[in-house]
Amino acid sequence: MAEEVKDQLQYSSSSDGIDELGERSKIEEDAAWLMAQKKGNQFVIGDQPFYVNGFNTYWLMVFAADQSTRVKVSEVFQQASSAGLTICRTWAFNDGQWRALQKSPSVYDEEVFKALDFVVSEARKYKIRLILSLTNNWDAYGGKAQYVKWGKAAGLNLTSDDEFFSHPTLKGYYKAHVKAVLNRVNTFTNITYKDDPTIFAWELMNEPRCTSDPSGNTLQTWIEEMTVYVKSIDPKHLVEIGLEGFYGPSTPNKVQFNPNTYAQQVGTDFIRNHQALGVDFASVHIYADSWISQSISDVHLQFTKSWIEAHIDDAEKYLGMPVVFGEFGVSTKDTGYNSSFRDTLISTVYKSLLESTKKGGSGGGSLLWQLFPEGTDYMDDGYAIVLSKSPSTTNIITLQSRRLSLFNSRCSWKCHWGCKKKNPLEKFSDHDEL
Repeated sequence: MAEEVKDQLQYSSSSDGIDELGERSKIEEDAAWLMAQKKGNQFVIGDQPFYVNGFNTYWLMVFAADQSTRVKVSEVFQQASSAGLTICRTWAFNDGQWRALQKSPSVYDEEVFKALDFVVSEARKYKIRLILSLTNNWDAYGGKAQYVKWGKAAGLNLTSDDEFFSHPTLKGYYKAHVKAVLNRVNTFTNITYKDDPTIFAWELMNEPRCTSDPSGNTLQTWIEEMTVYVKSIDPKHLVEIGLEGFYGPSTPNKVQFNPNTYAQQVGTDFIRNHQALGVDFASVHIYADSWISQSISDVHLQFTKSWIEAHIDDAEKYLGMPVVFGEFGVSTKDTGYNSSFRDTLISTVYKSLLESTKKGGSGGGSLLWQLFPEGTDYMDDGYAIVLSKSPSTTNIITLQSRRLSLFNSRCSWKCHWGCKKKNPLEKFSDHDEL
């Protein structure tokens, strides 16, 4: 706020010409930072399509909460920006654990909330938009298991973590957290989160599953209730679920695309879930190495390609919305791992998405799991990519970013999607560089 006051004082003492120039510059900057929206099966910003190349770094808030590690947040945004990445997915939750944001239901650590404020303000500085996930299916950073612990501490008779999705008190805890985050006024920018274009979308939950109800009805009811609730507070932002993309009981003809038979028994249902009112785009994850086999092989590449194509096809035919492949990667811990295979898998994902982009299709983009700056190796789950240490991977990522940026900047809604003359991607082969 002090900086804003100083700027205003400078403007008031300047000549009319400089004042007008500064005001025009501010207007142009604001106009360029519009809220992301959905139009048909594409994302748009203003009247331009917005196909995305992005990444995950889930721990940004926790690192920002400590002054000794806060610089790593800036570093990862700077490096991602240099590679042309435009979206980062990260956690807007840490429930009841170390450096918790939410220490107990509706009780927040203000210093950790300020750390999340910093992440949002820093993302804006580097022109990176955020997908903010609101809780976890897994125990890491609290998630549904922590909500159940809070419920038990309050005297509720709970027997399963899946009661997170059905018990009124636990749903109330979750809604209170949603309300607190969406109505948060950023202490760095003075912008309320629900009004900030830096936030690309809200994610209901990281990888929700409800194995206690394989029919999918429990999770479906929860999704329907929570998407409407988020939209009731914030109708401006996009909302997605956070699903892995498994096909379920409503589409028995699709389960052939699942990586294994267990996938159709976890209570999720890709098409049905995404038909819930208030869901703006579909989310899918890709982990051939944990779903099929930890020994890497060409089977992983074949699965990845068919998995992507099936979901893009469904997003176009049945959902009428974009689909984002919100996590994908290869672990260095996999049997037979080498960096060349990782590059090949990333290229496979990118190439499949480019085929959709060329047609103005539903393949809205992909987010690498995950990007790390140097000196954070102790957080590495095997999937971390440090751009400065991975030149070949960096080149692949950067080229994809350039291709999408060129497409986004040259194509507008006034142009026919099928018009090859105006399609800048047509001139690129797989190995072209700009």
